[in-house]
Amino acid sequence: MIEGIGIKRYINLITEFKTRKNIFYASKEQLMKVKLIDENICNNILNIEKRKLAKKYLYYIEQNKIDIISIEDKEYPSNLREIYNPPICLYIKGNKNIFQNIGIGVIGCRECSDYGKKVAQKFSYDLASKNINIVSGLAKGIDSYAHLGALYCKGLTTAVLGSGIDIIYPKENYYLATKILETNGTIISEYPPGIEPQRMNFPARNRIISGLTNGILVVEAKKKSGTLITVDFALEQGRDVFIIPRKY
Repeated sequence: MIEGIGIKRYINLITEFKTRKNIFYASKEQLMKVKLIDENICNNILNIEKRKLAKKYLYYIEQNKIDIISIEDKEYPSNLREIYNPPICLYIKGNKNIFQNIGIGVIGCRECSDYGKKVAQKFSYDLASKNINIVSGLAKGIDSYAHLGALYCKGLTTAVLGSGIDIIYPKENYYLATKILETNGTIISEYPPGIEPQRMNFPARNRIISGLTNGILVVEAKKKSGTLITVDFALEQGRDVFIIPRKY
């Protein structure tokens, strides 16, 4: 929740103070001694209103059966921990053990063809039938059909949101999100509850989709698209990238 705190500064803070609790109770003088922590970030850490809001978040999370997994926790997905700039924590609803399975990201454009829909669903069905976790972004188009393919064989699937864990976007996928949770799947986000979907959130979300997986399957993509951003992340992260041949 604190502006300016990414994984590098977080590691510096943990190295200095050993525990998150010690960071919380540190004085301004102590915080200012930490590398990369300037006065502005220090004031954000000590901000009383943010601390009050954090208590509200924690109460909401407890009441709505949302889990928080820190990068230091053993439940944190090992694949994701290895990427550049991994999320400090994840908000999770559903099956926390799902990341022990091999994961394949199935991605593509929102305005997909009928061929793309069938292929995304077919590949996801077959992969999920082999106990592979199908990871996608719960968007319209290919993402939705990837999740559906996994659900049709009662397999595992993970939806990664570009909004708070309590805000399903697009709204028409609320039922799909519900079915994912009902069939031992998982919904995750790096954003706290109440964060609305914003354009800048989705490229950041895409690094998590590829980071959670062992490889990415691209069904259909436009030349300039979030799908190809995910492909770039996957290549940077050393993931395999698989492409569905175009139908002529």
